[in-house]
Amino acid sequence: MKTLLLIDGNAILHRAYHAYPPTFTDKEGNPTNAMYGFYAMLIKLLQDVKPEYLAICFDRGAPTFRMNMYAGYHANRPKMADDLHPQVPRLQASLEEIGIPLYGIEGYEADDLLGTLSRLANHPAQAKRIEGSTISNKEEIETIIVTGDRDLLQLVNARVKIMMPLIGITKTALFDEARVEEKYGIRPSQVIDYKALVGDASDNYPGVSGIGPKGASQLLQKYGTFENIYQHLPDLPDGVGQKLAVDAEQAALAKKLATIQCDAPVHLRLKDCAVEKFSNEKFIKVFEELGFESLKRRLLEKGPNEPIVPKEPKVKDKGEEDSGQLGLL
Repeated sequence: MKTLLLIDGNAILHRAYHAYPPTFTDKEGNPTNAMYGFYAMLIKLLQDVKPEYLAICFDRGAPTFRMNMYAGYHANRPKMADDLHPQVPRLQASLEEIGIPLYGIEGYEADDLLGTLSRLANHPAQAKRIEGSTISNKEEIETIIVTGDRDLLQLVNARVKIMMPLIGITKTALFDEARVEEKYGIRPSQVIDYKALVGDASDNYPGVSGIGPKGASQLLQKYGTFENIYQHLPDLPDGVGQKLAVDAEQAALAKKLATIQCDAPVHLRLKDCAVEKFSNEKFIKVFEELGFESLKRRLLEKGPNEPIVPKEPKVKDKGEEDSGQLGLL
């Protein structure tokens, strides 16, 4: 089975920014710590996962459909740090120089693009939407999405896994269907319903007042879905039923906000995503331009014309052991 590695560009860049000190600068004194950390993780991912395909998704600055749906969405998000902001376009330009496909559409979040691309790879019957693809109905592709955003756990299925950094940008945990349920007590398909009940403080939208993570998990374990919970309001304890009834409208809105749209207007161009095109030489050139000498030396050991991904057989990697630091959704 071939592997498509999808990276949540903004999430990993932010994590890299906090993992490396601001002393990382280029010759002109411009900050490069986030870019350095991003590339350090990217190389490790490519060499550990050994994917056949790679694409990176980024948010755009324009308002998204969720902001149009709910004015308070992301309203309490802090402004991007002054020394991180200029690193975003610079990183994107360097990735394009290497030839790595970048996806970003105004009006959509990177989450929606990750969901759409994973669905396209996951459903070969939709090959007409996969430009330049060699996917056939008999070919299977496993998608691994690298992100720190637990909302994306809703995408996990038999062919889609989520890889999350746990400590810094090196230690990770790989979530399949079984691990999501083991960790959170709900199935991936219930993540949206869970968010509808508890809301999301980081995205600044409420769920049902008075329903916390434990209560939401217990309700979903018993009734299965958000809709089925509301169909059984008379069967619930008076206090719980009243809370659900009072906040039914905002809970329904929360579910819409939490749902990743998997029909964004993008195409999966696998021929452009082929990792075999990304030689060490292209990475080395970018590292020279950015002054990343340690990363450059790491690749020079392999030879400049070698592919960035070694050609050894894949080893099934379940990721590092979960240290319990992820917390609740």
